[in-house]
Amino acid sequence: MKFSIGGSLKLAFRPWVEGLENIPAEGPAILASNHLSFSDSFFLPAVLDRKVTFIAKAEYFTSPGVKGKLTAAFFKGVGQLPVDRSGARGAGEAAIKSGIDVIERGELFGIYPEGTRSPDGRLYRGKPGGLARVALATGAPVIPVAMIDTEKIQPPGKVVPKLMRPGIRIGKPLDFSRYHGMDGDRFILRSVTDEVMYEIMKLSGQEYVDIYATAAKRQIADAEKAAKAEKADKNDKGEQGAE
Repeated sequence: MKFSIGGSLKLAFRPWVEGLENIPAEGPAILASNHLSFSDSFFLPAVLDRKVTFIAKAEYFTSPGVKGKLTAAFFKGVGQLPVDRSGARGAGEAAIKSGIDVIERGELFGIYPEGTRSPDGRLYRGKPGGLARVALATGAPVIPVAMIDTEKIQPPGKVVPKLMRPGIRIGKPLDFSRYHGMDGDRFILRSVTDEVMYEIMKLSGQEYVDIYATAAKRQIADAEKAAKAEKADKNDKGEQGAE
């Protein structure tokens, strides 16, 4: 199913790729990518000969009805791995365990260090948990990846994608074996994460913002809420003035 989906995506969108030679022909590696669109997890696997496993909410695989079954089949077909977000430490620990399992099988594990999609196309601070902990626990190389223009194809909230060419730049593998087993040191985790984000920034050309994308989303939502409240207040005053 991966090949049929990947072939369809390549035929319809014709993504361009740079740096394919940096993907190992065999053996484990972590693909650390920026995250601009829901479709990122589909375009990257589509251009690779090897399977890439990303993590996804377990709800995508357990929704009832025909639509739920089709959604589950689609996510499985493109290499998505369900992660149960319940439990004391939630999705973070589940994602780390899943990533380690994928690496120990000698496969490619895909992860978005920002933790969520960029709300405005800029590159945000990487979270020091999943990426660095999987890398340091396994010793697997980290390959930085930049998705280009995927947010223009399928912006948040849009169901029907726009037909245009996205791009993918794949950087050279980063070796963090010198820190192997030090996944409990928060300073090392931050250093590793920042080094990866710097490489992604160079590949993508994005403006870097040194806050988490989740915080940026809250700021944007608060600003929109304040703007609506201000507009409503002006409308109320205008109506009162007309009386």
